[in-house]
Amino acid sequence: MAGMTTVTPDLDRLAIDTIRTLSIDGVQQANSGHPGAPMGAAPMAYAVWTRFLRHAPTDPAWPDRDRFVLSAGHASMLLYSLLHLTGYAVSMDDLKSFRQWGSITPGHPEHGLTPGVEATTGPLGQGLTNAVGMAIAERRLSAEFNGDGADGSIVDHWTYVIASDGDLQEGVASEAASLAGHLRLGKLVVLYDDNLIQLDGPTKMAWSEDVPARFAAYGWHTQRVGDGNDVAAITTAIEAARADDRPSLIAVRTHIGFGSPNKQDSQKAHGAPLGPDEVRLTKEAYGWDPDRTFYVPADAAAHFRAAIPAGETLVAEWKARLAAYAEAEPARAAEFQRRLAGDLAQGWGSDLKTYETGSEVATRNASQDAIQALGPRVPELFGGAADLSESNLTDVKGEPDFSAETAGRNLRFGVREHAMGGIANGLAYHGGFRPYVATFLTFSDYMRGSVRLASVAGLPVTYVWTHDSVGLGEDGPTHQPVEHYAALRAIPNLWFVRPGDANETAAAWALALERRDGPVALALTRQKLPTLPGTSTGARNGVARGGYILREASGGTPELITIGTGSELQLAFAAAEALEADGIPTRVVSLPCWEVFDAQDQAYRDSVLPPSVRKRLSVEIGVSLGWERWVGDEGAIVSLDHFGASAPAGTIFEHFGFTTDRVADVARRVVRDGLRGRIGTVDGGHFGSHPTLEAGDPGVERSGASDPGHS
Repeated sequence: MAGMTTVTPDLDRLAIDTIRTLSIDGVQQANSGHPGAPMGAAPMAYAVWTRFLRHAPTDPAWPDRDRFVLSAGHASMLLYSLLHLTGYAVSMDDLKSFRQWGSITPGHPEHGLTPGVEATTGPLGQGLTNAVGMAIAERRLSAEFNGDGADGSIVDHWTYVIASDGDLQEGVASEAASLAGHLRLGKLVVLYDDNLIQLDGPTKMAWSEDVPARFAAYGWHTQRVGDGNDVAAITTAIEAARADDRPSLIAVRTHIGFGSPNKQDSQKAHGAPLGPDEVRLTKEAYGWDPDRTFYVPADAAAHFRAAIPAGETLVAEWKARLAAYAEAEPARAAEFQRRLAGDLAQGWGSDLKTYETGSEVATRNASQDAIQALGPRVPELFGGAADLSESNLTDVKGEPDFSAETAGRNLRFGVREHAMGGIANGLAYHGGFRPYVATFLTFSDYMRGSVRLASVAGLPVTYVWTHDSVGLGEDGPTHQPVEHYAALRAIPNLWFVRPGDANETAAAWALALERRDGPVALALTRQKLPTLPGTSTGARNGVARGGYILREASGGTPELITIGTGSELQLAFAAAEALEADGIPTRVVSLPCWEVFDAQDQAYRDSVLPPSVRKRLSVEIGVSLGWERWVGDEGAIVSLDHFGASAPAGTIFEHFGFTTDRVADVARRVVRDGLRGRIGTVDGGHFGSHPTLEAGDPGVERSGASDPGHS
């Protein structure tokens, strides 16, 4: 922030070298980390933090702060040093505990752990992508809430990023940058640490493109700064970036490990401590006492700590504007504060539909109904699809698109699944929104890195993943998810929900919005499913607990339990009816979300799946991995442990044995013959006799929506 103190070039250099030496000492003490990037990038970070960044160290969550994202998360000591120096609750002892058990200074920045860390970064490209989401959030929120005139601006902030060569090599960042340019996100400034070095050696081994030219082609404003130590030139470039209405990339030519006599401009400074001898030599090159560690000169401390009163002034001024805004528009101000708090409005779910038993609805259509019901009552619901809105059915009807001209509600991500996931994370980091994003379930693979980080950071993102099984039919094995249920259930803190009918889908949306500490994935069908007896009254509470008794056995004491999810719940239900006709008392359990069910107390889990009932049968048209924990050692698993086929859905179900008659037959053998374990499909699948050579009847009815898909 300009004008905080009288700043001279000597003070600039002292402050910058303080950042460098703290970073060097933290990495050296931990005997682990990345010293080179902080040493090279310290001047540009210093310029941002002392001349432009509007922030409040004593109020890190101030809503209208500028966001700073260290996309090059491996340079985390750079960020921790700045947080400590400017007065955040990051102590010198915290710096000394870098990368140690129980510290708030982990190897890579973690949102929610360290005050002032805006995003969990480290996997390259993710931070820049998150920043695009933050810039989108700022534009949308300002359009929703800013009043008339300057005094009515309660949302007006910038997003700054420091990105590395590796960030810009990652595909996720290229996807995000392309979209940012298209949307003309003018309040996004990325400083590129152009040091020509990566872990394996010089970047020229793998990279020869003109990066600013590439970003210019994306629609960005681009500049070069030839000397990464020239604070004045960096400052001028940032001022020019802020004056342009496009997102800006500033390529700053830096030197990794700057000042190290033997490791500057070498990959040896990248991912390992300098070593005691080189630390001494480097400090001597800076003109510092080589025997002092974690040293902050008094002049540098005073300069940095001026951020505290400056930030308090910014917050006070903003609160005064907010108070005036609340007096002029009390309802709007209350809504703004509710949104920032993350609370749902009173009656938010009152318009969710209840479906009649027997009605046939694809769960993607039930999800569409839920989005339309929630849209007016949950205005913070904000998202879109990766060029599949006509298939995923995710648009809020009647709302405009978010574009360069209009801060609308429906986001058009294009075919950029990975960036879509990272942008959704950025929306969640920013606050004020409940982001949701959509694609086909099989393409969740393209966004897995972002999904994992949402789970690590505990972000309330909702994934709408449709076409959730071989039931999508003719598109074939390339588009048919088989291993995905198990793969996604394996991610800690991700709730994977596979609703079995329309009522369970409405309940799944309620579950997703009620969760605030992590992401929820909804796996939804293309094909229509019958609305099952019992879900109109039991689904809301049952899905909220992850699993429940959908149909009780005759007499209340089951001899067998059938367990189903998604489109196979109807098979578990119909098979139970057939078994009851044979005199086998059968309970039906719906288990749409393993993670939530597993979090219930033992008494509840035992009430649904009594340990005394050891004859069990699960039915799910995905790989069997994981079902053993629910069926036990006397149960059987009807599953699909190979890829699917290109054919009408009904033909596929018939050939693979996912029919009521076959499920009922397997269930009888579990009870009468002791059949147990994994039960293979009737036909062997894609490898062997090729099932796509056989024509067949669709067997299931598609929903009425247009469904072009991707070729």
